[in-house]
Amino acid sequence: MCTRVVYLGEGDRVITARSMDWNVDLGTNIWLFPRGMKRDGAAGPHSITWTSRYGSVVSSAYELATADGMNEKGLVANALWLVESRYPDPHERRPTLSIAAWAQYALDNFATVAEAVRELSAETFTVATSTVPGQERDATMHLALSDSSGDSAIFEYLDGELTVHHDRSYQVMTNSPPYAQQLAINSYWDEIGGTVMMPGTNRAADRYVRASFYVNAVPQVEDRTIATAAVFGVIRNASVPYGITTPGQPNISSTRWRTVADHKDGRYYFDSVLWPSVIWVDLSDLDFSESASPQKLDLTGGLPPAQGGDASALFEPAAPFPFAGPE
Repeated sequence: MCTRVVYLGEGDRVITARSMDWNVDLGTNIWLFPRGMKRDGAAGPHSITWTSRYGSVVSSAYELATADGMNEKGLVANALWLVESRYPDPHERRPTLSIAAWAQYALDNFATVAEAVRELSAETFTVATSTVPGQERDATMHLALSDSSGDSAIFEYLDGELTVHHDRSYQVMTNSPPYAQQLAINSYWDEIGGTVMMPGTNRAADRYVRASFYVNAVPQVEDRTIATAAVFGVIRNASVPYGITTPGQPNISSTRWRTVADHKDGRYYFDSVLWPSVIWVDLSDLDFSESASPQKLDLTGGLPPAQGGDASALFEPAAPFPFAGPE
C-alpha cells in the first residue's frame, strides 16, 4: 500500500509524489490549516501540546488523521503503512502523540528535514498507535519527510525504537519491509539495470524498484510542466489498478488517490483515480495567517465544481477534524 518518490530536477525544482493504496474509501478531503492553531496529541491527559508555527494544506484519512500534506515552507509529509512497526510503551516522563497526528506535528513545527530530524530524534514524546476505523487492527505507519532543498528522511518505529534514515538519496519509500531492507533489495536491482529487467508485480518491494529507477530515468529538468508530467508518470507507474487485490496479502490494495507536491512553486496536486481530471491548490493564494480559520475543500461528493484545474478558491470555513487517539 502506497509509494512515495522525490524528484530532484535541475536548479531547485523538487517534487514529491505519493500514491494512497487502501482497501476502502478513506473519505479524504483537503484541509487548509493556518498558523497559530492550538493542538494536542489526542492521547488523553498525557498528550503533547503545541501551537502550529506554519500553515499547511493536508489530505485527511477518515477525517481522523493527516495522511499527507505540505506546509508553507515547502516541507512535505507522507505517512505510509508499515506492518512491521512496533511503537514504544507509554512513557510516564514523556508526553504522547497519536500516530494520527504524527504527520501534522511535523508540518506544524518544521521548515526543513534537518530541523525535523534533529528535534524528532531527541524523542521528547512517545508516538502511540490507534485503531483503524472499521477494522480490527492498529495503524502501523512510517513517516517520510522531504523539503525544498531535496533533503529526505524516513522515520520508523521498530521493536519500540525510533530509526531515522536521513539522506538526500532516500528518494523512494513504499511499505514492507522496513526501510533498511528496501535499500538492500534495491541495490540488487541497481546492478541489473532498469532497462534490462524490472519486477512488475504490485508488491511493495517491486514498486520500490520501479519507482527508484524511473524517478531518476525521466528527464531531470527545471521546467515545471515537463517535471510535473514526469513525476505523474512515475507515481502512476507505481500505482495499483482500481479493483485489484492480492489474495492472502491484505496489505496490497488498490490505489485510491495520488498527490504531487511542487516544493518550489508551492503547488499541491490531488489526483483521484475515480476522476477524469486532476485538481490543485496554490499555497501562495491561501491565507495561513493566525487570524484565518481552518478551511476544507470537500471531495467526498466527487470532483469539485472546477472540473479539474485550480481549486484554490473552493475552500470553505470548517471546524478542524479531531485526531483519532489510542484506545
